[in-house]
Amino acid sequence: MSLDLTDIRQRITQLDRHLLKLLSERHRLAFDVVRSKEISQKPLRDVAREKQLLQELVNFAEAENYQLDPDYITQIFQRIIEDSVLTQQNYLQNKLNQMKEQCVSVAFLGMRGSYSHLAARQFVKQYPQSVTELSCVSFDDVFDKVKNGEADYGVLPLENTTSGSINEVYDLLQHTELSLVGELAYPIKHCVLGVENVALTEIDTIYTHPQPASQCSQFIHGLDKVHIRYCESSSHAMQMVARLNKPNCVALGNQDGGQLYGLSVLASDIANQENNITRFIVVAKQQVKVSPQVQTKTLLLMTTTQQAGALVDALMVFKTHGIRMVKLESRPIYGKPWEEMFYVELEANIHCANTQQALADLKAVTSYTKVLGCYPSEIIEPVKL
Repeated sequence: MSLDLTDIRQRITQLDRHLLKLLSERHRLAFDVVRSKEISQKPLRDVAREKQLLQELVNFAEAENYQLDPDYITQIFQRIIEDSVLTQQNYLQNKLNQMKEQCVSVAFLGMRGSYSHLAARQFVKQYPQSVTELSCVSFDDVFDKVKNGEADYGVLPLENTTSGSINEVYDLLQHTELSLVGELAYPIKHCVLGVENVALTEIDTIYTHPQPASQCSQFIHGLDKVHIRYCESSSHAMQMVARLNKPNCVALGNQDGGQLYGLSVLASDIANQENNITRFIVVAKQQVKVSPQVQTKTLLLMTTTQQAGALVDALMVFKTHGIRMVKLESRPIYGKPWEEMFYVELEANIHCANTQQALADLKAVTSYTKVLGCYPSEIIEPVKL
């Protein structure tokens, strides 16, 4: 005898609530783990242990004949591990920097619903107190609001997996006295948004920021006779389409932002790459202390002489000291044709003696160096089997 659908749904609801209770218990255990590691001074991440845990869970499910796909199990527990690592990291960082409950303000590009706005909200989740959100009309405006004390933090996109580095932000970092204090990754899920459901063939105007247009170029090229109208941000594009209220005018944005402006999703998953992710940086007036137990990055700026092999000599310093370089970006120096500055991103903590010695050696083979920030990373690379 088959069960009634209502009864089945009630059983699913009960199981889901029980799962939530178990997840809550596991989340609380992360605080016991970090207090233990705080005493032992062990690193927060133990990649070998994480890999062993995943393999044991997959093997256990198979032995018990749970009929669960190994990839399904792995993905779920990778997310659980990420939550545990970030919980422990926030605990140590808040304690180290003596963060107190107060109103926190954060500046970002665009209005409510922009990707920068959503990323800013993700960053301030670690602050349970009141949060003030400040929208900005440009990247320069974000820097100014933090510099002038109107905002405690500024959240800015630095690079995207589809369109690459955001040069305007890199160039602004050349001239700022602000410090990088954090980074996070935010998945970008572009949609076509309109005031009503119409066929894509009826669209004649797309409002968008240049970055989404670049990231969705293949989709746009597939449309006939479409005019592109560039806006200050994705949120401005969505606001414009809502204000025009014309079925043939659409915006490139995200579903959450579209809901804020009463827009409908006409097409989704339109980015050139399936995994479209933007990395955001966080800037503030004051540097942060970073626990030696957490995953740490340092971004520095340097220039080399024009002699042959000068850049190689500089990069060899990091190899000599066993410091992993994760990114190297070059930008022109204004007023000096054909000369470039180099942004070097390292997996390193400047408070460690090894890093301090590497920086001292670097100064001997470069003409200019400046540390832009040393910060904990909220980008947790999942362990794979």
